[in-house]
Amino acid sequence: MSIFTGAGVAIVTPMTATGEVNYPKLQELLEYQIANGTDSIIICGTTGEASTLSHEEHLEAIRFTVEKVAHRVPVIAGTGSNCTDTAVYLSQEAEKFGADALLLVSPYYNKATQKGLIAHFTKIARSVKIPVVLYNIQGRTGVNITPETIAYLAHNVDNIVAVKEASGNISQVARIAQLAGDALDIYSGNDDQIVPLLSLGGKGVISVLSNIAPRQTHDIVAKFMEGDVAGSRELQLKALPLIESLFCEVNPIPVKEALNMLGWEVGPLRMPLTPMEEEHKEKLRQAMKDFGIKAKGEN
Repeated sequence: MSIFTGAGVAIVTPMTATGEVNYPKLQELLEYQIANGTDSIIICGTTGEASTLSHEEHLEAIRFTVEKVAHRVPVIAGTGSNCTDTAVYLSQEAEKFGADALLLVSPYYNKATQKGLIAHFTKIARSVKIPVVLYNIQGRTGVNITPETIAYLAHNVDNIVAVKEASGNISQVARIAQLAGDALDIYSGNDDQIVPLLSLGGKGVISVLSNIAPRQTHDIVAKFMEGDVAGSRELQLKALPLIESLFCEVNPIPVKEALNMLGWEVGPLRMPLTPMEEEHKEKLRQAMKDFGIKAKGEN
């Protein structure tokens, strides 16, 4: 059985004005997402600024999210690291807190060979019993998990059951689907490629767009799964200008700005991320408006 089908939100980590994790605001965001059709919550991923959270903050955010979501939708905890032992520790703690699954990004900076990737993911996955989603995003990590490696892991490690594919290479996604077959679920890691990935048998998306448009992102997948491919495609194409604006600077700079424009008061970014450029803010505001999402104070 799939961890989820549909649109899972790669949720932001809201901060107070002084830079601490804002847990009351996180609870508000979780309730908003669930009320608006989000199919899964992904906590402490790239969009959640996991790389600048302390281990204590990281684990508390996971624990808090699991508690507040209370099994209404699956919670997938980002527990990847470029240090295998650290990823094992975070993964085991997330499992103790009751996370439904783990999201494991490929090791960044030190990178590793394909042999090293197999050893890394195998050790982490076998240290827990809950399902594991691999996260392939070469643009951030500097290493591509090849389709052959992904398929090997899917066929040889029982609880590696899915991949978040953010390579942007649809041919690679097709190759993964061919090699892994029913042993692996595939989720899009790119909001602009949801429909193409679904056409190759994908189960949904782990989405940045869902932070500000949860219902619409859910509907892109739901319509496709219901057989309304034309309706799904129409929504996907309509969302493209907004998606482009959400990635005009490095994620999560634009999506946090968008949430603040909407009045969510999710606070600042942690350095080295910096506030969005003014010229990009106006383009983002217009793209949101064109998509039917009005910033706070707009008519």
